[in-house]
Amino acid sequence: MEIFDLMKLEAEGYENRKVNVFFQNDLFKARVIVLEAGEKIPECQMESYVMFYVVKGEVLLQKNGESSILKENQVFITEPALISMETTSGARLMGVQIKTRE
Repeated sequence: MEIFDLMKLEAEGYENRKVNVFFQNDLFKARVIVLEAGEKIPECQMESYVMFYVVKGEVLLQKNGESSILKENQVFITEPALISMETTSGARLMGVQIKTRE
């Protein structure tokens, strides 16, 4: 059994996000996402279902042009979509990509 502490996992910025993956198998991939104050993740067409859970802080989340604030201890789950996010104060999230059936 392995338990992950989302506050203690080391993470790098968006440009080097591949190192932030802490679990991956054939069905899904989980990573820590850390955004410093003023940082953003540019629009990205997600080809899978995704889930974002805010561990600390808050982000302005955009899905297909629709905006909403995602706050600490809230989770967002969506089908494949065009996603972006940004923060004014900084945030730490868990992102999970869930593969769709082919």
